[in-house]
Amino acid sequence: MKIMEGKVALVTGAASGLGFATAKAFAEAGATVALADWNEKKVQEAADKLIAEGFKTLAIQCDVSDDAQVKSMVDKTVATFGMLDYAYNNAGVQNVLAEAADQTFEDFEKVNNINYRGIWSCMKYELQQMKKQGSGAIVNCSSIGGIRAGAQRGVYHGAKHAVIGITISAAVEYAGRGIRINSISPGLFYTGMAEEMIAGGQKEALEAMTKAVPVGRMGRPEEVASAVIFLCSDAASMIVGHNLVVDGGLTI
Repeated sequence: MKIMEGKVALVTGAASGLGFATAKAFAEAGATVALADWNEKKVQEAADKLIAEGFKTLAIQCDVSDDAQVKSMVDKTVATFGMLDYAYNNAGVQNVLAEAADQTFEDFEKVNNINYRGIWSCMKYELQQMKKQGSGAIVNCSSIGGIRAGAQRGVYHGAKHAVIGITISAAVEYAGRGIRINSISPGLFYTGMAEEMIAGGQKEALEAMTKAVPVGRMGRPEEVASAVIFLCSDAASMIVGHNLVVDGGLTI
């Protein structure tokens, strides 16, 4: 029997990268999966890929910076599948590189609305459903930027630090009610975000960072997916409020 047979999972930022890899991992573990992303066309294509492999999925267009859309996302998932057992709140964006004195209010708002407030909003509505059930597991996506410093990345790093903060706070509140909440901090992974860095003229910086990774390479999205599946599974039943770093040793 697959370890998540009969369960329902929700993944944001699921059209590609870490999100899609995790949605697929949930499906392969036996779960029914709702894939959510701001890009309606791409998230439908992602869901169709899984359907073609025989998995049961639902595609939902959702901008996580919009509270009403987030509520609708959770409502659609529950209305379609009847419950919500697991959630991986993954949607996020990079900031425009700039030192603190030169960062713009517009970029600050954009990054925080998606990377921080978006996760807060997702948790809010996911927890409302999980409270009714008396069970559930949530994994929020932070970053190694949530545990270290980075020049010109203060806006992004600030939001990712905040993700860990709200994760551990909520974890304490709900651990006694059958709901476990943890976060994950990926390091360097080859995703669309890495491609954006290369396109934005940061190829050399990315290569230098990769050389600093003890395992000698960037990670594969499936390696984050495996960690998320573990944190949501019964095998992690005593892991609460933990930030799991998946970075090939980069932050050691």
